[in-house]
Amino acid sequence: MARKLRSDKWLFLATLALVCVSVVMVYSASAMMALDKFQQPYHYLTRQLMWAVLGMAVLSIVMRVDYRTYRNQQVIWTLVGIVGFMLLAVLFARPINGSRRWFGVGGFGIQPSELAKVAAILFTAYVLDRRMHRIDDVKYALLPIAVVVGALGLLIFVEPDLGTAVAMFLVVAVMVLAAGLHYGYVAVAGVLAVALVAAAAMSADYRIKRIMAFLDPWADPNGAGYQIIQSLIAVGSGGWLGRGLMGGMQKLFFLPEPHTDFIFAVIAEEMGLIGATFVLVCFCVIAWRGLRAATAAPDRFGAFLAIGITTMVVAQAMINLSVVLGLVPTKGISLPLVSSGGSSLLVNLAAIGVLLNISQHAVHDGAAVEPGAA
Repeated sequence: MARKLRSDKWLFLATLALVCVSVVMVYSASAMMALDKFQQPYHYLTRQLMWAVLGMAVLSIVMRVDYRTYRNQQVIWTLVGIVGFMLLAVLFARPINGSRRWFGVGGFGIQPSELAKVAAILFTAYVLDRRMHRIDDVKYALLPIAVVVGALGLLIFVEPDLGTAVAMFLVVAVMVLAAGLHYGYVAVAGVLAVALVAAAAMSADYRIKRIMAFLDPWADPNGAGYQIIQSLIAVGSGGWLGRGLMGGMQKLFFLPEPHTDFIFAVIAEEMGLIGATFVLVCFCVIAWRGLRAATAAPDRFGAFLAIGITTMVVAQAMINLSVVLGLVPTKGISLPLVSSGGSSLLVNLAAIGVLLNISQHAVHDGAAVEPGAA
């Protein structure tokens, strides 16, 4: 008799908790701004709620599709081709805040770079699954990954979006490292990566200003250092319990992008250390359960796919939290599953759906893991 597949309830509940936090905090962070801009305080709430419902529906569908379906050359190359075309096409779109990262479709913004991260993960998992036995043969195993992922990353960088490109390269690097690449190659690649990122960071005046603001934000408190100063004020004023929901002050036209890149600062101000810690714990649970699914996956493709998806979500979250807390220079990277943004939320929930499906097939000591139904 066939066993009924069960998903990881902890992974599901952590994801659901973050989506619920997202809907509530996006409204709290954006209500006054939406009222001023659109004369409608529920503008961003309505959109986020719609994307959250759609995303959870997609998650529930994807988690029922066997992840091995994606281990198909035609599926992967079709996805890579579509994403590549979208990344090229978006360069001709109307610039928003100086960048060409979004398509405007029916009043909604679609960001191809979000889908590019998933395409890179699928392609890398497919190649590693087939060529892991010769992982140290750079030309055989790593060159295809470098060419495809490098091309996608270059198109993202040209938008310009250095943060997302770096995040994608980081995810792929973790996957390759997990495949057993010799540490000598890792060291050389690390040095080259640092040099390339440094060169890219110094290639634009606004990036240089961000680095200088990171080193001393008070040197230009009304310019390059303004965002991080307002973010730190919001985080610091939250205390243990916060000012209460809707009670934050920095979102009132002091903190730029309070509902997107800096939503964690609003959470810390209104929900305090306890609320901020809750969000962090949810991401830790996703990391824990995602890596557990990877180590228990029945095949290498599932293991690499789980590692890539887990790293994509958790690494981006850690980068965003580091920016909000002033630990790294400011980057345009949102908090996954929490920040306002339809394409980001939809893609991340679909990816979590794949991770949940991998967890359904996870095996420990020869027996399928059944941690509970989601």
